[in-house]
Amino acid sequence: MSVIVVTPQRFEDTRGWFSESWNKARVEKIGIGLDFCQDNHSYSARRGTLRGLHFQTPPHAQAKLVRCLRGRIFDVAVDIRPASPTFKHWVGIELSAVEGNQLFIPAGYAHGFVTLEDDCEVAYKVDRYYAPKADGGIIWNDSDLAIDWPVEEPAVLLSAKDAALPLSRDVAYAFEYDGQPLNAL
Repeated sequence: MSVIVVTPQRFEDTRGWFSESWNKARVEKIGIGLDFCQDNHSYSARRGTLRGLHFQTPPHAQAKLVRCLRGRIFDVAVDIRPASPTFKHWVGIELSAVEGNQLFIPAGYAHGFVTLEDDCEVAYKVDRYYAPKADGGIIWNDSDLAIDWPVEEPAVLLSAKDAALPLSRDVAYAFEYDGQPLNAL
């Protein structure tokens, strides 16, 4: 399975708009047939807050459906399936509350995002519960990945945990390749 952009339809009138942010039947039609079991919600006070790159190892590997509830973020997925022809390749997209777009990230990808403005809220669904012993990650500025983050390094705000993540070459990957390489968004 590859990374997919999901943009729910919005119905607008003079009051504002209405949207179904999650509709299982609709997303199954585009290939997302998962049972999400946990919703996560983060708030970042400052532009340049970077969270990631995170993943959980099998059998606790998580697929995610990410959306920005307030503000704008640059959301990134990195293919970490060693047998994939796109191993260590990445895609990124701006998600915003105004656009209402979402990013589906299957298991087998590392995920991270950086806030593009102050006061951002991000929510995402996952299909596996958080398992601390399966927690993994890659440092955000790994030169082997060469992610083109839209913020300058001095402006990046990291947690102590994220600042200590290893380089991609120092991570043991246990993800299976399903025959679908990472596609451009």
